[in-house]
Amino acid sequence: MASLQDQLLQAGIVDKTKAKQISREKRKAAKSQPKGHAQADPARQQAQRAQAEKAERDRELNRQQQHRAEQKAIRAQVVQLIRLNRIEHGQGEVPYQFSDGGKIKKKYVSAGMHEDLCRGRVAIASLDGCYELLPAAAARKIMERDPAAIVLLNSAAATATEADEDDPYAAYQIPDDLMW
Repeated sequence: MASLQDQLLQAGIVDKTKAKQISREKRKAAKSQPKGHAQADPARQQAQRAQAEKAERDRELNRQQQHRAEQKAIRAQVVQLIRLNRIEHGQGEVPYQFSDGGKIKKKYVSAGMHEDLCRGRVAIASLDGCYELLPAAAARKIMERDPAAIVLLNSAAATATEADEDDPYAAYQIPDDLMW
């Protein structure tokens, strides 16, 4: 394949003297540079910069796609854990009230289930707008993946009677049958 200079000569756009002058100037410029330094070609540098920027953008997009895929997989695991471990409780007669997102919600459960919820043996999880009851062990597994999925999990430490030094109501007993 002929060089651009040869093609211009054949087309008659450039004459031989002008072509020789240009090649001499090119050789002088190449010799004037110290050995080991490549001639700086601004177009080549710009192309390399553009290629590096594109590679960086591609890496960032790939990272974002992997993050979305991981979040989707975690969500699927949470849904599966809730569906596999939910406790069928039927319609209960005792209301259990809990807060979800700043709103007070009410779920009717049996007396035994109410006791388990208070003691932290059973938790409440939110799944597609519905509230499901789960064993505490399953709720802890879910919390490792997505803490927002568990609406209520009472801890055993919170139910134990711990007296605070500055609590002005420490001397008063809380009745067992108190429901809020």
